[in-house]
Amino acid sequence: MPRYQEDDYLQISGLQHFVFCPRQWALIHIEGLWTENYLTASGRVLHSKVHSESELERRGEIIIARGLRVFSSILGISGECDAVEFHKSADGISLRQCQGLYQPYPIEYKRGVSKASDCDRLQLCAQAICLEEMLGCRIKKGALFYGKVRRREVVEFSIELRETVKKTLEQMHNLYSRQHIPKAKASQNCIGCSLQNDCIAKLFKKGKLVQEYLKGGLL
Repeated sequence: MPRYQEDDYLQISGLQHFVFCPRQWALIHIEGLWTENYLTASGRVLHSKVHSESELERRGEIIIARGLRVFSSILGISGECDAVEFHKSADGISLRQCQGLYQPYPIEYKRGVSKASDCDRLQLCAQAICLEEMLGCRIKKGALFYGKVRRREVVEFSIELRETVKKTLEQMHNLYSRQHIPKAKASQNCIGCSLQNDCIAKLFKKGKLVQEYLKGGLL
């Protein structure tokens, strides 16, 4: 099975960006553009609170690791898990300096509420696939914690979700290797996008009227 070199790894967090808008992902991860708005700022604050807590915590038969770095040479991605709970389980894996066996359970923190699209679920599933490759195990599910409702959503890592992760990453690697920026496609997602002004400015330089861009989905 072919594997990616470390220099070719993409960021796991980019999956959420790509599903939200391929052009937004390309502007961030290929061109290096980033502008913060109140949505990205509140999300950053939430993640900083999670990562500022103790890196390793024990709660009964659960061990919690925060800010755990993960990667997959098969998928060509790397990143950081907000938290991974290791639940004591007879069919789990052994952990250094810990008695018994434990089952990994990744958790990703998001600022808002559960989304209709699978963008958050794909990101979490990619984290699970990385953990599986690194730890030599099989992870059936994890959870998304949404800050607005203060509630977890359990995510089953189905065959379909895993295949979508792989196919989406193949598209991302293809665009990244060609350094290609997808064309703009106006939608309701543009309203909350922190890169809206940068995106429109680039279109304007190419002679496209802003009104034409907005007319597709916002006016």
